[in-house]
Amino acid sequence: MSAKELDRFQIIKKLIDKYINGAEAANLLHLSVRQVKRQKASVIRFGAKGLIHGNRGKESPNKIKDNEKKKIIELLHKHYHDFKPTFANEKLSENHQIVRDPKTIRRIMIDEGLWKPRTKKTVSVHRAWRERRSSYGEMIQFDGSYEYWFKNRGQKSCLLAGIDDATGKLVFLKFAEHEGVFPVFDYWQTYLIKNGRPRSIYLDKFSTYNINHQLAKENGDTLTQFERAANELRIELIKANSPQAKGRVERLFNTLQDRLIKELRLADISTRNEANIFLENTFIPKFNTRFAVEPRNKTNLHQKLTIPDLKQLASVFSRQTERTILNDFTFSFKNQWYQLTKEQPATICKKDTVIVEERLDGSIYVRLRSKYLNYKLLPQRSKQILQQTKSPWVLPANTPVQRPPANHPWRRIFHASVIKQLNKQKGTF
Repeated sequence: MSAKELDRFQIIKKLIDKYINGAEAANLLHLSVRQVKRQKASVIRFGAKGLIHGNRGKESPNKIKDNEKKKIIELLHKHYHDFKPTFANEKLSENHQIVRDPKTIRRIMIDEGLWKPRTKKTVSVHRAWRERRSSYGEMIQFDGSYEYWFKNRGQKSCLLAGIDDATGKLVFLKFAEHEGVFPVFDYWQTYLIKNGRPRSIYLDKFSTYNINHQLAKENGDTLTQFERAANELRIELIKANSPQAKGRVERLFNTLQDRLIKELRLADISTRNEANIFLENTFIPKFNTRFAVEPRNKTNLHQKLTIPDLKQLASVFSRQTERTILNDFTFSFKNQWYQLTKEQPATICKKDTVIVEERLDGSIYVRLRSKYLNYKLLPQRSKQILQQTKSPWVLPANTPVQRPPANHPWRRIFHASVIKQLNKQKGTF
């Protein structure tokens, strides 16, 4: 008997011996009078054993059978030895049709040494809770995470992820080599074509998204390539001052570094291309079904891109650099020299500043006042020939000369005045 049961037996014994009445016993034991009467009857009939619960020492009718428990242990050691209990329970149900409470699987994993219970961490820094945005597409939290996602089956990769703030829905995942300008541009170009334009993007102050040099910070007009692209697309960028500020995407990576790595291993995927197909077709739909929530407002704030917007995407998501046209109508870019040809859609002057667009497919476009110029790549720039050759000051635009027809009013007026003048001269002489 426990100490509590022994104490209760002493009170019931005093009740039986009529030292106290039922109301006093109930008050001392913090029970109802009816419960005290039942326990008094049990003690009179069975003695002190009457206070012990009848199921004590018996096996639970819901106890897991030995053969099923043995099968679960074998599966856990063979396939899910590094899984967390909740995720392991999901996989046992999904792949092996073993449906058990997650706490049961957790207890088995603890007994087998596959899971160590974690102590609760004390939070020392006070942070205010921010309410979710109300509508889907109102704000997308975006970040990249470097990890050995394929373990020893592949190289280290960067996972670019976007999660909707209102719903916790994974909007897009993509594996890339790094979190540089071109991989991020490729991510968002695909995202915009698929989902439309979100209202805002919540991200950190990584160098791809923010200029961190002190001198550049003092000039408010200095923008990164990503900031320039977002301005052209009319997307607001919100920059977090700490990882905790964009905690939704940070917690997402904690989940993905546990679940996604194991899902890729179970699917025997070891390349980025295979992984991206798996993410789009299998992982993202399953993840959203499991974890996404309903927004407060059912409105989708993504704006569908128009046909002009779609045509400009390749230009917007390009690395844009300014170059100055030299006296011989050449310019340099990445240690290569380019020559502007004679036929051009716009008038070009020496010392004009043009925009060189390096696009995602590797092509180079040269833009001046919204016109794309014609050029050719020079094998090398010969200085001797340039000194001997005089170039014009301006390359005029190829606009055809408009010659008025013979019956044009201007021509008729001109001919009439000439004939009148000739007649006067004849009359004089």
